[in-house]
Amino acid sequence: MSPLPSTDETKQEGSPHSLRYVLLRLLAALAIAGAFFAIDQIWIEDDPLRDQFGASVKSYEIESEVLERTLPAKVVVPPQAPSKDRSLLVFLHGRGEDERSYLDESMFEALADQRGRAPVVAFPFGGDSSYWHDRDSGDWASYVLDEFIPQVVVRYDIDPDRIAIGGIAMGGYGAFNIARLGPDRFCAVGGHSPAIWESAGEAAPGAFDDEEDFEANDVIAAAEDPTSYEGLRLWLDATDDDPFLAGNEALEEALRESGGRPVVKRYSGGRAWDDYFQFYAHALNECKPSDPASEDSLSTGGTGREAEDSPGVTFSPPSDKSSPRNPEAPRDDASGAEQP
Repeated sequence: MSPLPSTDETKQEGSPHSLRYVLLRLLAALAIAGAFFAIDQIWIEDDPLRDQFGASVKSYEIESEVLERTLPAKVVVPPQAPSKDRSLLVFLHGRGEDERSYLDESMFEALADQRGRAPVVAFPFGGDSSYWHDRDSGDWASYVLDEFIPQVVVRYDIDPDRIAIGGIAMGGYGAFNIARLGPDRFCAVGGHSPAIWESAGEAAPGAFDDEEDFEANDVIAAAEDPTSYEGLRLWLDATDDDPFLAGNEALEEALRESGGRPVVKRYSGGRAWDDYFQFYAHALNECKPSDPASEDSLSTGGTGREAEDSPGVTFSPPSDKSSPRNPEAPRDDASGAEQP
């Protein structure tokens, strides 16, 4: 019978400093590091297997003093973007979505189709249901105007005279709300099935804090003032069964009565990225600085461009193109209608 190992030998073999334990700890550490690396790639590289049609996706965080929190953002740089003086489209997501929601192949392909006219596209995060306006939960519109856009302009060598803003559902409303607060900061504004209502009572739960909040951020009432969207190229689209169609038509009417000439489209369903980017690319490339000092327009409030009307277009018949319905939007249990 073999002699039992001595007490000292037993302690040495099971010691946390033995070679066996050191190797086991090293393998465990490598496994954990590999798992974190894989997760990091998923969140930062945005699924490298997806076809981005030559575009690069940049991820970063913004320390917001206005909202007192750190917010993520995605910025898509098209393959043929110039090295400086780029144009910019700020695109706002819908309710329940985030800055990653529209990073799909159809978006990348449509952006690439614009070739050298394609803008840099920046996707900020606006919370689950901020509706992109200053309210009790935070000053979301101020964040976009005073923090997000200025940082993107500097970081990506954006021409401050060539900036547009748009969005889907909640983001479409937010685009028109933010544009009215700084019409001299933008060349164009687009609402894709924008979540717009004619009264506080019609609004989705949580869209506004109360009736006073709704009235302070009523884009239809704002559109009745010719100066709210003066000089901006305007876009509105919806579907035949869009839950926001009545509000969209009321906004169109207010815009036209105050002298605006919005491009208005109606689709059969889904998203029409080709049409969206064609509109934004054309509007941004038509923007011209009014004078050399316009480079300071972001901070001084100068117009930074010549005001040009967009051609007036009435609702077109439903087409085979897809519209900007928000497929992830929650539905109202009572009516089954899609909420933003």
